[in-house]
Amino acid sequence: MAPKSFVSDIETIRKRAREHIDQGAITAGYTADRKTVIKLLNDALATEIVCVLRYKYHYFMAKGIHAKSVAAEFLEHANEEQGHADLIAQRITQLDGAPNFSPEGLLSRSHADYVEGDDLVDMIKEDLVAERIAIDSYREIIQYLGAADPTTRRMMEHILAMEEEHAEDLATLLDELGKKGEPAKPRAEKKKPARG
Repeated sequence: MAPKSFVSDIETIRKRAREHIDQGAITAGYTADRKTVIKLLNDALATEIVCVLRYKYHYFMAKGIHAKSVAAEFLEHANEEQGHADLIAQRITQLDGAPNFSPEGLLSRSHADYVEGDDLVDMIKEDLVAERIAIDSYREIIQYLGAADPTTRRMMEHILAMEEEHAEDLATLLDELGKKGEPAKPRAEKKKPARG
């Protein structure tokens, strides 16, 4: 089989680059629906911000015998989610869009919910649910982008991999707490029916 050759009309590429210089990184080769991509990214940005806020709340509110190590995990995840938010916001601006940091409507734009949880195990469960939501919704975004926007797709693939890692960390924490006997919730004693 003969090797595939790469032939490109460099002069045409140079000419196009000069014609639409005001479009920055958006060239004629960009085939995605830019407005839709920016909307998807702003929704992902809202998701990341909500996750940062939830993890921070859990970090400060973690109590119990295992709270110190779990709180450290919450803080690590919060910082990584903030990094994801920054990457997404930067990509939005590269696509000549505006990142939506407005707190108004933040929860309606976010894929994940903001649930505080009643105790340490509830907090871990809520964070795990949110990570699972992000995993599925980001996978859909990646599939939508396909080859039309490889830069955004690669960024979202990187973020997806980190969300999967977070989910695994949280599932492990739940498993370990179960083995150590940390109750999911304080159990109310069952009242025996009165005999009469």
